[in-house]
Amino acid sequence: MLPPVEDYEISPAALKALIDSDNDSEFRLIDCREEDEFALCRIDEGELFPLSRFAELSPGLLDPTDNRPVIVYCHHGMRSMHATLFLREKGKEQTWSLAGGIDLWSTEIDPQMPRY
Repeated sequence: MLPPVEDYEISPAALKALIDSDNDSEFRLIDCREEDEFALCRIDEGELFPLSRFAELSPGLLDPTDNRPVIVYCHHGMRSMHATLFLREKGKEQTWSLAGGIDLWSTEIDPQMPRY
């Protein structure tokens, strides 16, 4: 289940539950790290939209005909929060940042994932 829009973050456990529910077509998972970080490790369902190019690439996330919620993640959660705020300011209210980023994901959900 997605958090309420009043929240700006989603926990790793809540994201894992969404992924496991077979509803991954119902939301978009966006990795806003850079390409070299994406090459090190990633959540399989994630699409790469590097924060350094986010404004340029964001029209692909702001399509008014695409009503899917967006969950953004980065390394520790700071960049994804910036991306979340950017998308919400542009009208994409159903956007959340993954709390603790992929680092917390790797400790709580996938301990086999490489950490950096």
